[in-house]
Amino acid sequence: MTDDVADQWSVRTPSIAKVAWASVLGTAIEWYDFLIYGTAAALVFNKLFFPAFDPLIGTVAAFGTYAVGFVARPIGGAIIGHFGDRIGRKSMLVATLLMMGIGTFLIGCLPTYEEVGIWAPIMLVALRFVQGIGIGGEWSGAVTMMIEHAGKRRGFWGSLVQVGFPMGVAASTGIFALVTQLPEASFLSWGWRVPFLLSIVLVLVGLFARYSLTETPEFRQVLERKDVVSQPIFEIFRRDWRNLLLAIGITVSEVGLAYLLTVFVITYSTTKLGMPRQTVLNSVVYAALVEFVTLPLAGWLSDIYGRKTLYLAGAIASIVMAFPLFWLLDTKDATIVTLALIVTMTLTHALLFGPKAAYMPELFGTRLRYSGASLGANIAAALSGGLSPLIATALLVWTGGAWAISIFIIALSMLTLVSVLAAPETARLPLKY
Repeated sequence: MTDDVADQWSVRTPSIAKVAWASVLGTAIEWYDFLIYGTAAALVFNKLFFPAFDPLIGTVAAFGTYAVGFVARPIGGAIIGHFGDRIGRKSMLVATLLMMGIGTFLIGCLPTYEEVGIWAPIMLVALRFVQGIGIGGEWSGAVTMMIEHAGKRRGFWGSLVQVGFPMGVAASTGIFALVTQLPEASFLSWGWRVPFLLSIVLVLVGLFARYSLTETPEFRQVLERKDVVSQPIFEIFRRDWRNLLLAIGITVSEVGLAYLLTVFVITYSTTKLGMPRQTVLNSVVYAALVEFVTLPLAGWLSDIYGRKTLYLAGAIASIVMAFPLFWLLDTKDATIVTLALIVTMTLTHALLFGPKAAYMPELFGTRLRYSGASLGANIAAALSGGLSPLIATALLVWTGGAWAISIFIIALSMLTLVSVLAAPETARLPLKY
């Protein structure tokens, strides 16, 4: 074994802080790119790309295009994960950042339905698919890069990458909160485009940070041994399918909750409850900002008490909060709504998402780690993340109330609970080769 990997429990060079900074910044930019689509789908796409529908049905159609990005995620995870396990982590992280940035920028340039008819939603769906391919390989690459540099505090350092998600939520929701202050006509004509066009500037910043990174010690060892797997995806389905199923089950409720709490809540509160757009957007931003603290805290605690302990606590909290969340939203009180989102995101999403950055990659060996984490996270995202706002909106149309959505949350949480109980504890073990 080379000197670079002799001590798996120590922090290695380059500086772990440098790796963390580049990973968090790049991930935040890519989540910003991915999430502004969801906010736009909730606020404006139903009017500009699906204007012939009733507002709520138009929102269902807009969320349908939103879900396309999640359908693309497993495809992106498979393709990018394949090359990440064959060529290296760094090159794929640069590729995903470029893909996301260009796709997002072009969405901001699209003509509307009024201008080009059916071609408008077709081009929107195509660019959303490109976004999905990019994000499919982004998260798994960033967390793999992070934990393969992190030593034994993988839970804490990995959870810093997760802060990129609330950063993306806060930035995407915050920029929309600003542009919605424009007169309605200005917002619908050009204001909604600003968040998408800004992406190109952010991507250049992210590329600068990531370009200076070096390949991880673990993957360099695989290259030195000439032990690269020729078809990592097939190898996972042949030999590591159990861990893949566990990764999907562990992730399914967390990713569903993420988009229910940051995307569907906007639609529910503005369309069903009639709350002011600005009030709801502010509440989501405040809840996301709290996760700047709660996500690293959850990752740190998972290093002490284990990944499974935090996951079990988060899954149980998700079940307990499923009905009270909507009871509190129904008060239409801005303070109560904000506190409800903060508490729910802290007790559910943060406890699940914080340790995830370490737990998913730890389930797989180095030669298959990028592909395994990509497939596990993105198949779960396709099953529950992209479909959750669509399913929740459809349930709202069907039942006229939120009780069915609460049952949906409980069902997702039960899947995670069972999967965590069946999964191994990885916090105190060295990374698998």
